[in-house]
Amino acid sequence: MPMKLLSVASELYPLVKTGGLADVTGALPGALAAHGVATRTFVPGYPAVLSQLGKAKVVRRYDTLFGAAATLLSAKVGDLDLLVLDAPDFFAREGGPYGDAAGREWIDNWRRFAALSQVGADIAADGVKGWRPDIVHVHDWQAALTAAYMRFGPAHAVPRVVTIHNLAFQGRYGAEIFGALGLPPEAWGVDGVEYYQGVGYLKAGLVSAQAITTVSPSYAQEIRSPVHGMGLDGLINGRIDRLHGILNGVDTDVWNPADDPLIARRYSGRALAGRGANRRALESRFGLDHDGAPLFIIVSRLTWQKGMDLMIDTIEHLVGLGGKLAVLGSGDHPLEGAFLGAADRHRGRIGVQIGYDEPLSHLMQAGGDAILIPSRFEPCGLTQLYALRYGCVPVVARVGGLADTVIDANEAALGAGAATGIIFAPSDTLALHGAIGRAVQLHGDKAQWQAIQRAGMRADVSWDHSAARYAALYRTLLAEAA
Repeated sequence: MPMKLLSVASELYPLVKTGGLADVTGALPGALAAHGVATRTFVPGYPAVLSQLGKAKVVRRYDTLFGAAATLLSAKVGDLDLLVLDAPDFFAREGGPYGDAAGREWIDNWRRFAALSQVGADIAADGVKGWRPDIVHVHDWQAALTAAYMRFGPAHAVPRVVTIHNLAFQGRYGAEIFGALGLPPEAWGVDGVEYYQGVGYLKAGLVSAQAITTVSPSYAQEIRSPVHGMGLDGLINGRIDRLHGILNGVDTDVWNPADDPLIARRYSGRALAGRGANRRALESRFGLDHDGAPLFIIVSRLTWQKGMDLMIDTIEHLVGLGGKLAVLGSGDHPLEGAFLGAADRHRGRIGVQIGYDEPLSHLMQAGGDAILIPSRFEPCGLTQLYALRYGCVPVVARVGGLADTVIDANEAALGAGAATGIIFAPSDTLALHGAIGRAVQLHGDKAQWQAIQRAGMRADVSWDHSAARYAALYRTLLAEAA
């Protein structure tokens, strides 16, 4: 009989997505099924989610959930088995999952995601319609309070796992909200939800979980240091026996250049010539010159964490080496403006689209020669995995999951046919200049460049191995609980 898993998350591809979290929560259930784990995913009822549900059953009602009426819905979308919190006062809003159309965070996010977490704990305790989870897996700060509600409530015996997708986002609020959370007085303290005299959602989850996972082995080690621990390194080091670094994978059905309806021409590692049509389509889309110059791409949030300020300082160098650049992303307004300014200065060499466009991101991976990821820290990263899959050579900083998934094109790796990309360190402008120079030089040797592309396309970036590790972790926790 399959193990019953409840996954609690604020995003889920293909229903709602702002980043890699949605890709992970959307792909992992299918991968876990092959290892005897049946997943139901619990998500907020944003308009984008409710519009895709089709037939849904009401399985629980709340007359007042943090002051609002709500219903818990059960539905299926494709292969995803869903539970959805339909609470219009919290989720029926214009804008994104966490803020309005102008990018301002909703001032009641603490209440919105406390509501999600409280209901997650209720499901863990009482189940729905004869179904009760054996184990609960929650993702990032928006769902992390689920673990605290379970620990201090009737579901305390159900094992719980918290995954850190990005430690920089912690869900920190003032102490004044504690009384409204509905937690018992003993939950207030350094071993509970209190965090620097306030309330920490992610912190509360980390101290309440039987297992903590990160999305790559290197990131699991990095967050033990003050540099990357974001104030939580002491807690994490105190729970080192419960910390597991499990690398993300990608949905190899969705990201497959041999069968991708979103690209101009399908291709494989054996027929790389098919990438040419995608390159030309990408150049046309961004108004770039049609020539043989190395075409770099960026698909990213435009933020300091992602090293986008380093890219601004490197654009003139890239163009001077003869390269071209296509950028898709949004983030900090000064960085957006700087990229748009560079595109205006270098017409035909730099193209920029502000925002996110899922189909376009597929075309960029299929048509770009190399993807630039100069992150200052990167828990795992998925764009480099998509790039490997599509023969778009990753040029990455030696941090987190980037270091775990890309093999640098040094002499030994090139000689062995194992090189899949270019790695640089430290994450600064000088090192990035050097990495782009190496990429341009390698691109000039067609046979060598194609060998790097093919090695990347052969890399196993699926969920198979990592899903097996998650399933093994769940079984270990169930054995401990028993």
